[in-house]
Amino acid sequence: MSQIRMGIDVGGTFTDGVIMQGKEVLAKTKSLNTEDIISGIIHALDNVLQDSQVSPSDISMISLGTTHTINAIIERKNLDKVGVLRLGAPSSTSIPPLTGWPEDLVEAIGGRVHTHIIRGGSEFNGQDIVPLDEEAIISAVKAMKGEVTSVAIVGIFSPILAKHEERTAEIVREYLGKDIPITLSHKIASLSLIERENSTILNASVVSVMKNAICAFKEAVLSRGIEAKLFVVQNDGSVMNADFAVDYPIFTVAAGPAASVRGAVYLSGIKNGAVVDVGGTSTDVAYIVNGFPRESSVTVNIGGVVTNIRCPDLLSIALGGGTIIKTNQNEVISVGPKSVGYKLTTLGMSFGGETLTVHDIAVATGRLTNNLEIFETNFVTHMKNIEAIPKEIVESANQRIQEKIEIAIDQMKTKSGLIPAIFIGGGAVTVPQENIAGTSDVILPENFEVGGAIGGTIAEISGSAEIAVDLDKEKREDAIARVVEIAKNHVREAGAIAGTEEIMEIEEVPFTYMPGRQQRIRVRVKGNVFEN
Repeated sequence: MSQIRMGIDVGGTFTDGVIMQGKEVLAKTKSLNTEDIISGIIHALDNVLQDSQVSPSDISMISLGTTHTINAIIERKNLDKVGVLRLGAPSSTSIPPLTGWPEDLVEAIGGRVHTHIIRGGSEFNGQDIVPLDEEAIISAVKAMKGEVTSVAIVGIFSPILAKHEERTAEIVREYLGKDIPITLSHKIASLSLIERENSTILNASVVSVMKNAICAFKEAVLSRGIEAKLFVVQNDGSVMNADFAVDYPIFTVAAGPAASVRGAVYLSGIKNGAVVDVGGTSTDVAYIVNGFPRESSVTVNIGGVVTNIRCPDLLSIALGGGTIIKTNQNEVISVGPKSVGYKLTTLGMSFGGETLTVHDIAVATGRLTNNLEIFETNFVTHMKNIEAIPKEIVESANQRIQEKIEIAIDQMKTKSGLIPAIFIGGGAVTVPQENIAGTSDVILPENFEVGGAIGGTIAEISGSAEIAVDLDKEKREDAIARVVEIAKNHVREAGAIAGTEEIMEIEEVPFTYMPGRQQRIRVRVKGNVFEN
C-alpha cells in the first residue's frame, strides 16, 4: 500500500477527496456538491492535487464513490429506455415484467410497450422448460429498433444455466447492433425471478448514466496528467474497474455507506463491531464482520422497486449535524426528521440563524470546541446565540440525540453484549460519544471526516458467484470448486490481479422443497488491485 492513491466520495451534501500514501493522508478536502455532481467531483480532485503537491504522474489509482446511479433512479432522470425480454413462457405469464413498479419510474424507462415474455427458460436441474423461441425474439427486437437504448434479458433459472440468455443476447446484437447495452440477469443477481428481473431492468436503465459519468471523470483525470487505474466503489465497499462499472452500475447504489464502513475499518483497525456514519442530514449505522459490511438478508428496495441486489445491511436514521430540533418554551418537541442540510451555516443558531440544530447543541454542551480544518467556516460565529439556549433544552435535546444513536446501534446487533463503535463522517463530532449504551468503546479515528473517500482507496476488489447444484450428480467438493472458480473469474473481470484472489465466504443452503440433494452454493472472493 505504498503507492499514492486518490479517493473521491460523493455524499448527500459534500464531495470528499483524499490523496494517500500508505496510511498517511497527504491531502483531504470537502467540496459542496453541484447540481450536475461531476463539477463537484472535479473541484474536489483539483483541491487535493493542489494541497498535496503530488505529481499527477505518481498517482497509482483513483477510486470514485458516486451517487450517480441511485440519484438517477430516485429522481427518474436521464434513464435509458429499456426493452425487456423475459424467457419464461408459458410458465411465468401471470406476473408480467414491471409489476409493482411506481408508474413514474415505468414511464421514465419508456413504459411497458417493449416488455415481452418469450417461450424459453430452464428448469432448476438445467433442462429446458421449452425450446427458446428465436422467431419471437427477432420479432420483438425488430420492434425495439430506434425505440430503446438498453436491453434487459431475464431467463428462468438462468443463474443455473445461462445459455438461453446468452443466445438471446446474440440475436439482440445482430438486429440492434453490437454497441447496444445488454444486461443479462445471471450476471446481476441470484435466484428469485421477479426480484432478479427488477434488478436487471434497473441496471439496464442506468447504463448510460454511469457511462457518461465515467467518461466525464476519465476526461478530467487525463486532462490533469493522471494516468492511474480508475476504479469505482461498489456496494460492499470494495472496488471494480471503471469500465466494468459501466456494465454493472446497479452494483454502486449503496457505495457511499459501504465505503465509509471500509474507511472506518482501515482507520481504526477494528474489524468487528458497529460503524456510525454521521452526515449533515442522516446517520447510517452498519455492522462490520471481518472488515466488511454485513450484507442485508432481505430484499432491497431501490427507488420503489424490490430487488435482490447484494447491499450492506444499513439502518439510516434522520439525525445529522443539520437536524432541526423543535421546541416549545423550555421543552423539546422533536429531534428531526427535517434538516437544514447544506444551509447550516446560514440557518443554524451557531451562525446567526434562528433554527436550533444538533450542531448547536454540540456547541452548547461543550462537545464541539474547535474547528475542523477541512471546513472553511468556523464551527461557531455567534456564541451569544448559543449561550441564550435554555439549559433544560440543551440537556433534553442532548439526551434525545444520544438515545437515537444508542437505539440504532442496538437494533443492528445480532446478539447481546458490548461491541466497539467507530464514529465517522463530517457530523460525527456533533453527536455524543461518551457513555454510549451497548458499546465497549467509541472510537473517533484520525481523518474520520473523510472516511468514505479513504475507504475507496483500500484497493481490494470483491466478487461472488451463486449456483444451484445436484449433489446426487456432482461431488460437493467439485461443485464448490466450480463456484469458487466462477467467483474468481468475476473478480479478475472487475480488475483484480490474477493470483491474489482470496475466498471470503462459502455459503451452502439446501433446497428442502426439491427432490434429491439440491442445494445453493454461494462464494464470495476478494482480490488485490496491486501486487503484494
